[in-house]
Amino acid sequence: MPTRLDKLVSERFVLSRRAAQDAVRNGRIDLDGLRCDEPGRDVEADANIAFFPNRPKARKVAGRLRVLYEDRFVIIVDKPAGVLTLPTPEGEDDTLHSRVLHYLKLRHGGRPFAGIVHRLDRDTSGALALAKTPTSARAFQALFKAHDIERQYLTVVEGVVARESGTVDLNLVTDRGDLRRGVGRNGEGRRAITHYRVAERFATVATLVACWLETGRTHQIRIHLAELGHPVVGDPVYRPREQPRCKAHFHRQALHAQTLGFIHPITKEKIRVEAPLPPDLAELIVDLRNRFGIVGAGG
Repeated sequence: MPTRLDKLVSERFVLSRRAAQDAVRNGRIDLDGLRCDEPGRDVEADANIAFFPNRPKARKVAGRLRVLYEDRFVIIVDKPAGVLTLPTPEGEDDTLHSRVLHYLKLRHGGRPFAGIVHRLDRDTSGALALAKTPTSARAFQALFKAHDIERQYLTVVEGVVARESGTVDLNLVTDRGDLRRGVGRNGEGRRAITHYRVAERFATVATLVACWLETGRTHQIRIHLAELGHPVVGDPVYRPREQPRCKAHFHRQALHAQTLGFIHPITKEKIRVEAPLPPDLAELIVDLRNRFGIVGAGG
């Protein structure tokens, strides 16, 4: 039966729950040989965890905000991996939303507004838009709801994706039977469509894939690619447990929201921004190229 990582750390190493949470957040816990800083991650009771009490505290994600585009109605920022879009019920202080509010207050003064238009998972990096007024928030939310948005992601997945390009059209449900999101059966769930194209193949180990969302369901890319048999490298949630261990390792899910484009719902301008690859993901790709070479790169 899965349990929270912080609870297992508390029991395994005789720590208080708060001390266990701090140990995880500060990068002093390894899960299956890789550092894990998510206290709430579900793990098996017999999971391979190690505690390094003298390991230096992990460096926090940089607090600065990279702005990709801004006008009177919207701000598009480059979200770092490891930062929540909004706080959870645990009440985290440092979120992308709080950073944007701080930036807007310093830049414009007053009591700024930052409306959530869409979200990215904590461990996904890349372009994220927030509305600067309640009116523009409604306009941009309608835009996303209508799927009138260009959203391209880059991801490294396990194994060799054989087809150069394709489309995954599988409904998604909020509970596949184990309290996790997944693919609906017998027509259940909301329609979800992901288009993909192979960018590079790294021998038989992994594939660099570009994905475009036609719909924008929670965890859509991660679920769809895992359903194809090619889970995102570093994704502990949707990777089939019976799948053989992959030679490509990453400390988070290797997923980046690279491009965000749309016709501005208020000014009617064509807006298209690109978020550069973060250093850790760029290093993963270079490492895979160097170790395994590029085989049959997509066009």
